[in-house]
Amino acid sequence: MTHPTYFAPRGGLPGQEALHTQRAVFTEAYAVIPRGVMRDIVTSALPFWEGTRAWIIARPMTGFSETFAHYVMEVAPGGGSDRPEPDASAQAVIFVTEGAVEIAFDEIAHLVEAGGYAYLPPGCGWRLRALGEAPARFHWVRKRYHAVEGIDAPEPLFASDTDTDPVAMPGTDGRWATTRFVDPDDLRHDMHVNIVTLQPGASIPFEETHVMEHGLYVLEGKAVYRLNRDWVEVEAGDYMWLRAFCPQACYAGGPGRFRYLLYKDVNRHPALAPLG
Repeated sequence: MTHPTYFAPRGGLPGQEALHTQRAVFTEAYAVIPRGVMRDIVTSALPFWEGTRAWIIARPMTGFSETFAHYVMEVAPGGGSDRPEPDASAQAVIFVTEGAVEIAFDEIAHLVEAGGYAYLPPGCGWRLRALGEAPARFHWVRKRYHAVEGIDAPEPLFASDTDTDPVAMPGTDGRWATTRFVDPDDLRHDMHVNIVTLQPGASIPFEETHVMEHGLYVLEGKAVYRLNRDWVEVEAGDYMWLRAFCPQACYAGGPGRFRYLLYKDVNRHPALAPLG
């Protein structure tokens, strides 16, 4: 397997001589937040986090994300939080792109380095600290857990990109593959955060149109992505949100492989509107 790389934002501001040439798009069906948007001025501070700033790139709101929030976190050495999650019903996925963090709960500490994945169920009381001499950068995906009577909640899970074999899509010879950190048949989980990899020239050759809401952060490479009626160029550091049933397809033009971190909601009945 090619050694993975993971793009992470650096902030800063363009100079006054710079022209406006960005690609940000916000529509009723999808949004594109390009990497050039993730500057210092759009970061957020969070309660009970020290030495930390966050780019909040998805949040539940009318006309946008319905099921999840997605943060790109930057934590200074020694920074972090002993009270990171304010919502006792929220589960989390952490995916580290640079540096290393220690994630602890129940008096057990786990080292998570670049490429590392952690699933943290609701109510587990996790804590996080950045290790080393350089900032740690990671994704934090939050979703309220949808409990089902008779099905246990998931347990904490730690894995890594390099130690998890991608699963090739049928008939693609491995040119389109998905790194799944959670067994898709495990109905305890109501969200998946995977990594999708397309080799140069590979494609998603039909317009996927289905019930799952999607959040896609490009970790590596570039591609042309079909979003609803439009073809949009995307590259490492760009983020895409797709509402449920938004048509999507993709062509990875190269020269290197195209990889993205993918959120989707799974394994639950759609909530029905109350009878009026």
